[in-house]
Amino acid sequence: MLNNRQSELLKLIVEDYIKTARPVGSKALCDILNCSSATIRNEMALLEENGYLEKTHISSGRVPSEKGYRYYVDNIMKPKELTGEDMLKLQTIFNNNSLMLEDYITKSMEIISEMTNLTAVVLGKSSKENCVSKIEVVPINDQSLIAIVITDKGHVEHRNIVVSENVSLTDVKQTVDLINKMIIGTPIDEVSMKLEYEVKPIIARYVKQHEVLYNAFYSAFSDFTNNSNITLKGTKNILMQPEFNDTEKIRQIISKFEDREMVSSIESEENGVNIYIGSENDFDDNVTIIKAKYNSNGEEGTIALIGPKRMEYDRVISLLNYIMKNIGA
Repeated sequence: MLNNRQSELLKLIVEDYIKTARPVGSKALCDILNCSSATIRNEMALLEENGYLEKTHISSGRVPSEKGYRYYVDNIMKPKELTGEDMLKLQTIFNNNSLMLEDYITKSMEIISEMTNLTAVVLGKSSKENCVSKIEVVPINDQSLIAIVITDKGHVEHRNIVVSENVSLTDVKQTVDLINKMIIGTPIDEVSMKLEYEVKPIIARYVKQHEVLYNAFYSAFSDFTNNSNITLKGTKNILMQPEFNDTEKIRQIISKFEDREMVSSIESEENGVNIYIGSENDFDDNVTIIKAKYNSNGEEGTIALIGPKRMEYDRVISLLNYIMKNIGA
């Protein structure tokens, strides 16, 4: 553990660097801590020696290391009280009674992305209480269809289906009619099992090319139940940060945002708001991810903010906690 002066020094350096993105020198801290420049330099050297600070190649000033940020978050930082303006912007969303939970979350995260200049991620999962309300199919050509699944809570998903051989529209319609009759009202996470053990034997009796159609629909439903719905807001925000003024870093982070599997890895399995700094996350060593798992009225998923390690941790945590409180998670 750091002593009181070292903790205060680290706090000042972290918070100054978050604001300015410039290395912090000893002179700027002398008056605040009422110490000589030599004393400050000695303390900074000790913090650097113990891995809490790093020296940049362009200045004699120091910047926080991953270890320094982690110590700051765990031992020094306190959540920041939200301003009336921040709360008013979010309450505009939460006071709109016409919105569904998914809309509350997406719109509030979009606002937070604008407030903080961070990238917002929403990973929504199909609720276990979501039941199939209707299935529709739109033929595109002889081998391509779009299957549309509508739940009783108004959630809509579509999947492209490619059949391996020509299937008549009559067979397609008959298959959809049979599936509709047998799985309407079935919880989303039980659909695949019902298709396998109850629907498939019936389709086999009435539809000539039942294997082709069954496999296509089964695959589509498996995708629907297993994959998260991914929403990204403010992806350009992170690129405006000085940490990402390098062309190669920009290319890498953009490619990761475009990779659905990579973004899905952000999903949270832990309760509460959790912080993953640099190498602590599986997404990118150059970023911090602050995320929370929500579960409200059977709807579950993850909300997250991604930005440079130099971010306003105290404010971001308060904003995410505010959302969690207002959605009743």
